[in-house]
Amino acid sequence: MPPKPKLAISACLMGEPCTYRGGHHRLDCLAQLEAAFDLVPLCPETAGGLPVPRDPAEISGGRVMSCAGEDVTDAFVRGAGSCLAYALDAGCTHALLKGKSPSCGCGSVYDGTFSGRLVAGDGITAALFKKAGIEVFPDTKARMLIEVASTARG
Repeated sequence: MPPKPKLAISACLMGEPCTYRGGHHRLDCLAQLEAAFDLVPLCPETAGGLPVPRDPAEISGGRVMSCAGEDVTDAFVRGAGSCLAYALDAGCTHALLKGKSPSCGCGSVYDGTFSGRLVAGDGITAALFKKAGIEVFPDTKARMLIEVASTARG
């Protein structure tokens, strides 16, 4: 049997308490993901040096700003670069990232007003991964990825 494909995955989706609140977003289909893929967990925000917990942040005008008005763009960019290097070194060609996040959002992110409104766009890490040729999926597509991997492996 061929080796399982490597999948970069937001660490919070695996149950790591690394969200801004100190919580996680563990997927209920994690066991199936682990059966289908060799998972490579990463958290760009902590990799960039941000603490847990931390103030929430959103993308506004091309910068990442905390709700307290602090510009945390450099930490987000640093973490994205670190995670990209890690994912590429591990051989990841796909990533499953936490939706709506200013780091990992794929297709939509919060609009920068801290009102809960979404706008089209990608988080810093998702955009960098895409630019590097890694196919990025939001966490809402986890089951679809499992089905595709299962079909491909026979």
